Amino acid sequence: MENMQYAEELVREFLVFRGFTNTLQALDNELSTDIGKEFQVDKLIDLIFAIYIPRFQVDKLVGLLNFFKQCFSNLSENVLVDTLLKLEGYILRYYIVYAIQLGRKDMVLEFFGINGNELAQKGHDWTPWFAIPYVKNPSLDPQFRIYFSKEWYEGLLLSVRNFFNELFNGTRIPALLKISSEKSTVNHLKKDIKQLNLKLSQLQALLEEKEALIFQLRSAGNAPSTLGTSAGQTSSTTSTTSFSGMDEEKNLSVSDKEIDVPATPSIGERELNPERAVGGPAKNVSRPWNESSSVADIEIENGKSDVSHMNCDDSYKDDGFQMQGEEEFPEVKVDFQETFLGHTSSISRCCFSASGNNIASASVDGTVRIWTYDSSTSASRNATIYCGAEIMSLDWECKSDRLLLIGTADGGIKAWNVDAKRVVCDLNTSEAFPSVLDLKCSPVEPIFVSAAASRRHGSNYIESLGFASLTVWNMKTWRAMSALPLGEDPPAITSISFNHNGKILAAAATDGMIHIFDMAAGLQITGWPAHDTAISSILFGPDETSIFSLGSDGKIFEWSLQNQGHILWSRNDARFCNPGTSMHCRHEMALDANGRKLLVTSSSVRAPIYQVRGYTNGLKTLPHSAAITTVDWHPTLPIYLTGSADNSVRVTSIF
Repeated sequence: MENMQYAEELVREFLVFRGFTNTLQALDNELSTDIGKEFQVDKLIDLIFAIYIPRFQVDKLVGLLNFFKQCFSNLSENVLVDTLLKLEGYILRYYIVYAIQLGRKDMVLEFFGINGNELAQKGHDWTPWFAIPYVKNPSLDPQFRIYFSKEWYEGLLLSVRNFFNELFNGTRIPALLKISSEKSTVNHLKKDIKQLNLKLSQLQALLEEKEALIFQLRSAGNAPSTLGTSAGQTSSTTSTTSFSGMDEEKNLSVSDKEIDVPATPSIGERELNPERAVGGPAKNVSRPWNESSSVADIEIENGKSDVSHMNCDDSYKDDGFQMQGEEEFPEVKVDFQETFLGHTSSISRCCFSASGNNIASASVDGTVRIWTYDSSTSASRNATIYCGAEIMSLDWECKSDRLLLIGTADGGIKAWNVDAKRVVCDLNTSEAFPSVLDLKCSPVEPIFVSAAASRRHGSNYIESLGFASLTVWNMKTWRAMSALPLGEDPPAITSISFNHNGKILAAAATDGMIHIFDMAAGLQITGWPAHDTAISSILFGPDETSIFSLGSDGKIFEWSLQNQGHILWSRNDARFCNPGTSMHCRHEMALDANGRKLLVTSSSVRAPIYQVRGYTNGLKTLPHSAAITTVDWHPTLPIYLTGSADNSVRVTSIF
């Protein structure tokens, strides 16, 4: 059941609050041996028909059925109780049939020896079954033949599944389990209200604009009557005045829209305290006019060729589309935005957990914070981790969502268990490669790969990196398994990425090369020169047939894996990408869950969101008050993270 863990956490918090430590210990002990498998139907079906019966564990099978009878014996609906008792009888009959089919009559005799008295008291239905071990061919006997058919077994399996689904997912759950779902429903309703209020304000602004336009057109239409005496003069004057009126209206629209957006949180946006995120909507500035095109039209209509008002320096052609400067990208339409202010220095990394429920953010002072933006999510995992060195990389373990890996500038790799709230392993790379530039957990296997680099003197992040080391680590033994081959004195690997099944690893280097490794063989299978400069970030595309790369010069390419060296899509992000701005961060990018929106870090206060292979150029985020140093997307929802040099992290949900 989806809300089971949340309810258990509430019970734990209450017991700790009341000081009932013995009860808490008893709860943990019973949860560790949870016979009901959290009432997850698939697990219960497997437990009965794939474990207990095939392994002839009749004592556990009877114990499980008795457990359900005790749990639901007080149900007000007698039909469900009767159905449970009938299904119990059919499951026990199938146990007998299964044993006879495998020739294990000894198990049938053992079954009746243990449970015979209880079954005999249940009625005459069981009386013929006591003779089945002595029947020569029970599968042909008219009384038992139906139970040996495949159709009867499939019907039993379906009936048990449907009954458990009705029992566990219906309205008969305790009130404690409804808290999370009801809270989530309330939050969704609040978001819908915010969205409707936002649309209402936009429509009101549009109505006011149209009324002003009508007023100006009426004023322009009445003005010519006093300017000319002849029909020709009147016509000419009318035409000129009409254009002039339109020019004035356009000039008015431009001046109305050319408003500096403040870098501080807008009205309706709330700031999060360091321990809990509490949200509110972020106001959008509606921009129905394109400022540069409006100004250009005015100049042309006035007979001028001056294009000084147009942002030509920031425009270029790419893939047949006309690109725009940052100020011309439309602003994202925001559902809600949260601001986390728990850090005291510039943000170096931030990322969602595999489920999206938790967020890890790191700052250059060596502090990692784990927090949540959703008030309906338990804050029990919230923590502050002091690493004692600059944080260079973060990654969540994909399967359990419990472990966070932290890579530091002094060669340290820490594994933090968010449930136990402690470091479960503290590893170190070799002294020759102290900078742990990136960490990636396999989505399938219990392994992770670290990309470490040596150091040298340099004026910025890229230039200070030396040679590379790629190491594969086992997450069960917490030991290094192997080193991926890179050749002699290889340039530093800045970014790595697994494909969906963990069999392929892509690595990006400071010499502009992309390396592709077969993880099963531990060998490089291909590679190609992708950029003229260092590569800052690399990602697999959503369909696993392409790779995105971001160069330190701001060039973004999507490379085909089916036709090596072929570029499927590209953009030039140079205006947002200044490799000399910081010694602490690399530029990085993140794809949304659908693989259609690419969010990139920015040396400006806003970050671009490019539409991948789309007919629109892109969007721009709401502003921070300093450069945006790290980004990430929610694994399933249209929600993104932006970390900034202003020490804040923002969670933004967009329409």
